[in-house]
Amino acid sequence: MGFTPALHAEWIKIRTLRSLVGALCAMLSATVVFSALSAFSAGTETATDGDDLDPLFSALFGVNFGQIAAMAFATTAVSSEFRGGALRLSLAAVPHRGIWFAAKLTAIALPVLTVGLATGLVTVAVGSAVLGEKADALSTADCLRGALGCAAYLTLMALLAAGLTAVLRSGTAALSILVPFLLIVSFVVGDMSGNMADLLPDRAGQVVLHSTWQGTLGPWAGLAVTAAWTATAVAAGTWQLRHRDA
Repeated sequence: MGFTPALHAEWIKIRTLRSLVGALCAMLSATVVFSALSAFSAGTETATDGDDLDPLFSALFGVNFGQIAAMAFATTAVSSEFRGGALRLSLAAVPHRGIWFAAKLTAIALPVLTVGLATGLVTVAVGSAVLGEKADALSTADCLRGALGCAAYLTLMALLAAGLTAVLRSGTAALSILVPFLLIVSFVVGDMSGNMADLLPDRAGQVVLHSTWQGTLGPWAGLAVTAAWTATAVAAGTWQLRHRDA
């Protein structure tokens, strides 16, 4: 079986699992809700308190929570293959493991990218409306960059989670590493290590969600760093699939 029919088969798996559809919906809703709360909090600050306000990141703050849903989507899609002998059946249909994994990753990336773009556009619109006058400094280019960056960032983080799941063969194990790292370790390391923290996958990728930045990376360079982390995880997952029994 070639790549196209393999991709079609993987897409059928994804769209017929309610938990995966629910994760995509949670990615959008969590991002929008938490971004609106962040924007409301920022919008009610006094002028003195808001001197350092980053309106774009305030409007997109919920991405920190939406990315967890994106990673849950990816880990579930991959880890389901390691239960009940499902991987053996998949590889019986697509003996070339590289083609199968590429189809799996594409079937993960496309819906996350699509929903991520919708998420970015809706979140920027809602966040800007909630911020009110404090969003006046945002240009159309800033809003568009934020929306596109949101989609790209969520997709990269989902693929990173997919690669790590293929390495560990467990979605629970992958999330047990990624969620604490993103919500706790990244902030602690960031406070202690200065510019080195700019190279962490989440911090680098989220530069694109800011109106201004002071670190060593710009918006697109930051996404490139996150892409490098993702490529490493995917390469490790591919190696594991090729050298371990199904």
